[in-house]
Amino acid sequence: MYSDPIPSLLTGDTASTRPPRTSAEATRRQSVRSLATLALFATLAITLLIQTIGPARAEPAAARLVAGGELVGEGRFTFFGLPVFDASLYAPQGRYAPDGPFALALTYRRDFKGTAIAEKSIDEIRKQGRASEASLASWQEQMSGIFPNVKAGQSLIGVKTAQGSAVFYSGSRKIGEIRDPAFARAFFDIWLGSSTSNRSLRNKLVGQAS
Repeated sequence: MYSDPIPSLLTGDTASTRPPRTSAEATRRQSVRSLATLALFATLAITLLIQTIGPARAEPAAARLVAGGELVGEGRFTFFGLPVFDASLYAPQGRYAPDGPFALALTYRRDFKGTAIAEKSIDEIRKQGRASEASLASWQEQMSGIFPNVKAGQSLIGVKTAQGSAVFYSGSRKIGEIRDPAFARAFFDIWLGSSTSNRSLRNKLVGQAS
């Protein structure tokens, strides 16, 4: 691996103690510096693109999971300016009703472990103050067994059925179901409930003005 030596003025070496650089060597070093500069600019450009590009939709998979599913609204969740996930909500004919059915798709912009997603979901549900610790523990265990690790660009989709179940998909593949109406209501209220911690995102998802 190539490394540029410290200049002689900093080391106390004199020019007579160091062999002169050849033209080929100087050209090679200049090329290395140019490539490093290009790589830096490319990294900055990609970062800027990720932060400014519009929300990525997990369709048509999410739309197909609800009869007559059409986009209701979409938005991006960021943390200190960094994109975390893009969310999109689908419902029959594009009209959202809290009792369902509907599909909420989250397309992640960063890597996450499934257990971390389950833990964070429980933290948000706990803030609602409507579930016992026993229920929270049971729900976290079930979600940890369902949610896979995700890479940036992958989507998880939650469908609330008319019967009150929460069915989860990775893309179009079903990965699990929790048949507890209390869980389904609390889980989707993380993003869609009146007490959500991100009202701006909620308003975008349900098609209301911020």
